[in-house]
Amino acid sequence: MIVQVRSADLSGIYAYGVDVEVDISKGLPGFNIVGLPDTSIKESRDRIRSAIKNSGYKFPSSRITVNLAPADLKKESSRLDIAIALGIILKSNEINLVYDLKRCLFIGELSLDGRVRRVTGVLSTALFCKENNLKLFVPESNYCEASAVSGVEVIPFRSLNHLIEIISGKFDGYEDVECVDKEQSISFPVLLEDIKGHVQPKRALIIACAGGHNILMYGPPGSGKSMLARAIPSILPEMNEMERIETTMIYSAGGRLDNDGLINVRPFRSPHHTISHVGLVGGGSKLMPGEVSYAHNGVLFLDEFPEFSRKTLEVLRQPMEDGVITITRATGSVKFPARFMLVAAMNPCPCGYYGSKEKECICTPTKILNYRSRVSGPILDRIDLVINVPQIPIENMKNPGVDGLTSDEAREVVARALDIQYKRNSCLNAYLDAGGLKAYCKLEDEAQDLLFLAARKNSFSSRTYTRVLKVSRTIADMDASENIKPSHVAEALQFRLSDFFTERIIYE
Repeated sequence: MIVQVRSADLSGIYAYGVDVEVDISKGLPGFNIVGLPDTSIKESRDRIRSAIKNSGYKFPSSRITVNLAPADLKKESSRLDIAIALGIILKSNEINLVYDLKRCLFIGELSLDGRVRRVTGVLSTALFCKENNLKLFVPESNYCEASAVSGVEVIPFRSLNHLIEIISGKFDGYEDVECVDKEQSISFPVLLEDIKGHVQPKRALIIACAGGHNILMYGPPGSGKSMLARAIPSILPEMNEMERIETTMIYSAGGRLDNDGLINVRPFRSPHHTISHVGLVGGGSKLMPGEVSYAHNGVLFLDEFPEFSRKTLEVLRQPMEDGVITITRATGSVKFPARFMLVAAMNPCPCGYYGSKEKECICTPTKILNYRSRVSGPILDRIDLVINVPQIPIENMKNPGVDGLTSDEAREVVARALDIQYKRNSCLNAYLDAGGLKAYCKLEDEAQDLLFLAARKNSFSSRTYTRVLKVSRTIADMDASENIKPSHVAEALQFRLSDFFTERIIYE
């Protein structure tokens, strides 16, 4: 009779159950693992053999067959080590259990001496156990992460021997691991009040944050584009419980979780322009999350936008539209959440001073056009707000006053607008579907005429038209207006009919 131990592996960021079936039979000594294991699981045979011996148990000198069911899904992590070792020990030794193995799930990576190491994806596994009413046995170093999910019994263990003592009742209860509820210190590197001038760009940032809209800033070097972008986290409201869980699941699955609890701070990802398209959207041999997923529920800041390779930028099209990235390889297909706010910054030309009043541009029209054409039309069509960030006169830098709203005031405006949207749409305005546009984007007659006139005159695509409509809806929400008024449409058009799109480049 075989022994069956329940464990779990990850598909993307979501856990699925794996039944570890162990059979020991007569024949030449051997240790075979079947069921689509990857290299890390195949190598676990030597780890498991040493861990069992160093834990004081005799390793069977018989034919051992381990099946990882379901056999049609690839298993690619060392978190199955403890379940395989436990199955072998239970099959070859008489141990009286006080736990029902059918209602327990075990994960953990073994060391050669029998100790257990921290693994990834524990939060997803805890959610799986909650859905299936299972007890979860995890390494002590993963206990606090798993305990962040309420409604599931989590039992920590330090080693293989410790686990055997717990499930056999020899260990009289397990020692509670103390989880200090550490408040993640939220300190923002840049606040809106730290930025002199730029009233209009600040207004654009607040609108973008209030509706989850993508924004492009262009201007000469040193004008404050990066500083404006880094002030965005200071005006974004805190994440709700579901957003915290989703974000933590992504970082846990990718092995980038720096703390034991849920992530409280919205992500702000700023990859270098040398990043590959795989690093940006995810993939690789193990189908890991990319930067667009690590920026889920937060901000993806791409500085020096045209310096990213064309192939890298083009892969952003689908996640910018759908809020999810699907990666398919020969080894399988996974989905990663990718609902982020894209913030891009660029110079207006190669030298950076086209249109500047402070310094003369030395670029030819051909160079300027070639530089701007590095960002394709389909990508620009998915950007809702485009804003010029001019050079601030140096005399203004000594102004001690605050220009526009402070970060705290802006955060209150954004929070109120988001509250209106979630109560009405159950989503951000940037992700309204066709039905939501029809139901919630009610235009006054004058506003409708203004939008149609601008769309015809500037040859808007259908996507551009709907994105202007969504931005108008966000501005109306900031004013607590049920209908979209002409002033709301006019301001949305102001950020769409930018000189970046309309001006003729003339070299004099």
